[in-house]
Amino acid sequence: MLSRLASLSRPKAVAVCALPAVGLLATAVFAPLPFTVAQPGMTANVLGENKGEQVITITGAETRRTSGQLRMTTIEATGPDARVDLGDVFDGWFRTDQAVMPRDAVYPSGETVEEIEEYNETKMKESQVTATTAALNYLGEDAGDIKVTLRLADVGGPSAGLLFSLGIIDKLDGDGSGGDLTGGRVIAGTGTIDTEGKVGAVGGVPLKTQAARRDGATVFLVPKAECADAKAELPKGLRLVPVTTLKGAVDSLVALETGKGTVPGC
Repeated sequence: MLSRLASLSRPKAVAVCALPAVGLLATAVFAPLPFTVAQPGMTANVLGENKGEQVITITGAETRRTSGQLRMTTIEATGPDARVDLGDVFDGWFRTDQAVMPRDAVYPSGETVEEIEEYNETKMKESQVTATTAALNYLGEDAGDIKVTLRLADVGGPSAGLLFSLGIIDKLDGDGSGGDLTGGRVIAGTGTIDTEGKVGAVGGVPLKTQAARRDGATVFLVPKAECADAKAELPKGLRLVPVTTLKGAVDSLVALETGKGTVPGC
C-alpha cells in the first residue's frame, strides 16, 4: 500500500578537496535520479473506521462484534514527479526509517502523475473485489447473497488484500468457534491475495513492520517469500508470522488465540 510523502529532508553540503572535481560532484549531487525515497506510512484497522468511515460494511448477513485490531500497513513515498538527488539517496541509505527504492518499483514507468494515481486507485478497487471473493470462498458463502463494501481513503495499490479478507472473515465468522481472529491483539500485516486465497509478495516490508509496531501491533503477517526482508530490520516486540494462503493466515491466528496448534515463524 502506498501513500504520498509530504516532505523530505535533503542534505546538500558536500566538502571536497580536489577543485577540478567540484563541478562534476555538484552535478551528480543535484542531478535528479530515478529513485523514490520511502518511509513508514499510515496503518488502518480494517475492523474499525478510517477517517470517519467504516472500512468494512457487510449487508445480507449477520455480523459479529469484534475485539482487537487487524491493521493494514502502508509506505509513504516521494511522488512520481518529485526530484530525488544524490544527497537524498545517501541520506536514505544510511537511515533505518527510510528506504531508497527504484522509482519503477513503486510507480509504473512512463506515466503521468494523474495516470499513476488512477492506476493505483484501480489496483485498490480490484484488490477489494478479489479480497471479498477470497473471503466468501473461504467461508463457503454465496457472493450473490452478501454485499461487502470496502472503503479506505487516500490509499492505493493491492497490498491490503490479505487484511481485507481477514477482516471480512472476522466480522462474519470470527475464529469459527465464537471467538475473534485477533484474540484481542493488535495484528498487522501485508500481502496481496487472489480469489483462491493465495497470498502474494508486496514491497517495503521493513518499513511496514516499523509502521505496525509504532501503531501498537505485536504480530505481523508477512508473505513467506519476504521473511528475510522483514527480519532484516525487525522492530523489537513484533512477532513475524509467514503466510502463503488465506487459510494458513486464519489457522495461524486461531493457533495464536487458542494456544493450540503450530504458529510458523520466519
